Amino acid sequence: METSARKPMPGSPWDIEDSLELYGVNAWGNGYFGINAAGHVVVRPDQTNEHEIDLHEVIRGLEARDLTTPVVVRFSDILRHRLKRLHDAFATAIAENDYRNRYTAVFPIKVNQQRLVVEEVYGYGREFGFGLEVGSKPELLAVMAMTEGESERMIVCNGFKDDSYIEAVILATKLGRTIIPVVENFSELALILKHAKAYDVRPRIGVRVKLASEGAGRWRESSGEKSKFGLFVTEILELFRVLKEQGMEDCLQLVHCHPGSQLQDIRRVKDAVNELAHVYAELKLMGAGLRYIDIGGGLGVDYDGSRTNYSSSMNYTMAEYASDVVYRIASVCNAREVEHPVIVSESGRAIAAHHSLLVFNALGSSALDRFAVSEQDARGHEGEEDVPQPVADLRDAYRSITQRRLVECYHDALQAREQALQMFNLGYLSLEHRGLVERLYWATCAKIRDFCRRLEAVPEELEGLEQILSDIYFCNVSVFQSLPDSWAIDQLFPIMPIHRLDEKPTRNAVLADITCDSDGKIDHFPSMRETKRTLEVHELREPEPYYLAAFMVGAYQETLGDLHNLFGDTHVVHIKLHDEGGWWIEDDVDRLGPQLVRDCERAVREGRMSLAESQALRRFYDGELNGYTYLEPA
Repeated sequence: METSARKPMPGSPWDIEDSLELYGVNAWGNGYFGINAAGHVVVRPDQTNEHEIDLHEVIRGLEARDLTTPVVVRFSDILRHRLKRLHDAFATAIAENDYRNRYTAVFPIKVNQQRLVVEEVYGYGREFGFGLEVGSKPELLAVMAMTEGESERMIVCNGFKDDSYIEAVILATKLGRTIIPVVENFSELALILKHAKAYDVRPRIGVRVKLASEGAGRWRESSGEKSKFGLFVTEILELFRVLKEQGMEDCLQLVHCHPGSQLQDIRRVKDAVNELAHVYAELKLMGAGLRYIDIGGGLGVDYDGSRTNYSSSMNYTMAEYASDVVYRIASVCNAREVEHPVIVSESGRAIAAHHSLLVFNALGSSALDRFAVSEQDARGHEGEEDVPQPVADLRDAYRSITQRRLVECYHDALQAREQALQMFNLGYLSLEHRGLVERLYWATCAKIRDFCRRLEAVPEELEGLEQILSDIYFCNVSVFQSLPDSWAIDQLFPIMPIHRLDEKPTRNAVLADITCDSDGKIDHFPSMRETKRTLEVHELREPEPYYLAAFMVGAYQETLGDLHNLFGDTHVVHIKLHDEGGWWIEDDVDRLGPQLVRDCERAVREGRMSLAESQALRRFYDGELNGYTYLEPA
């Protein structure tokens, strides 16, 4: 269901509590975001006020470092916190359910393939023994290079596999990696057996089960009988028979399912896990060497904060998810008297979404209610003759607006405008009169809208006026590059201004990007009640920049981004909490030597160097790094 945004009334009191409620920050922010007394969005990487980071201050600091918007800002410590929350949720569930094994997560690098993100997830997950998941051969090659000396941490290999993919898996096994290829279609088994024999390896093998349980949400077809991947039970039994004939039944160590991404309904999670647990128990009783049960991805993210069974939300918490998973698996294993397996999940979205946000600036705006109607326009010029009837009707509608006649005057204006356009197209209306019709019509709509704002209940016929009269805010961003899911699948991302939040927003707007495509706009915004078609924004004040941010964009957006109109990647910075207090800015360390960047930031922090001097040194270093290596004349 959709609705237009509520229009704040000018002149009434406004404070940050009103902004928190208006934009739903406390609902979707999950404790990571808030608003400070200055009216700026703040980031709380560990969900506490002790390490609060002023986002507006960060953006102004980046501009002083020659990094202008649009910019993706990543908060590395949110990644760390998300991993810990996931671990703690399952640890609690394991203790409460007397579960006799452990939990581990594997991060699917398809969710965010940026090297620094994957390295940080892998580094922060070390204390919990978390691993990585790959879905293609290129991803496997990258992960093999990253996991040196980490033999005990899992690598789960999904996706279609050719001969060389399987060979790489077997070679990684010889290197000592805990790597498990998941058989997605039956032909992959023959490749695994071939290379295992050639390299004299007893591989760990997984199998993906084609669940009968239905998925939920946009990706409901990831599970079920028509799912893209997985083996039917008949095929799984045949796979086990082949392994047993080879004396390799102990090599079947993992069963896997993928009930879908962004599962909004906890009942679908329960159904999928319950079915997979029964498959595990049956195979275990048949003699398979199963040690792991991989429940795949699906742990949702509450983008709109409504905590509902809606595609951009979820009707459960992370703790409930962990509790249900552990309880279902334990119950089945206890009933069948089989050992409890290691529980594995591939919760990439839940790990990565919150840590990254996109900040961009508004370049200008277009407003339909800017058309002013003079007294002469409304009543006619002295001595004016032969006024076309639609013009006269519009003038009458404009002058006749009262609270009791709002709907009637609106209908009159609509009809008069339609007749005027017909006359113009037939050559019976001058361009000057066409312009007058335009001004009168939009002024009439704006006048009716202003009356409606004072009503407790707006007539149904007039409910769409706020949307019709909404502004267009032109923003320095490419939706196709930075928010592709917003365009492709109508994914809702929380979007709001990052400053001036101690002021009441007085405009409603849709956001248009700078590409030449008419689809390059955002006109759906999350709300606690219903999807909003416009966003509440502030009047632009030149030359003061106006910044907005799209939150929770850390999952999939950078991976899926397209070079539409050849707009490339935005600036990317990592913000980290400092051991001595405060926070630390790192821009893309591929562009400058990371040690020098940190030295410059440290010198500024300690007062040994001004920011201007720091920037001069960094520009000098960057220029010399890319310049001629031999001596040059002055």
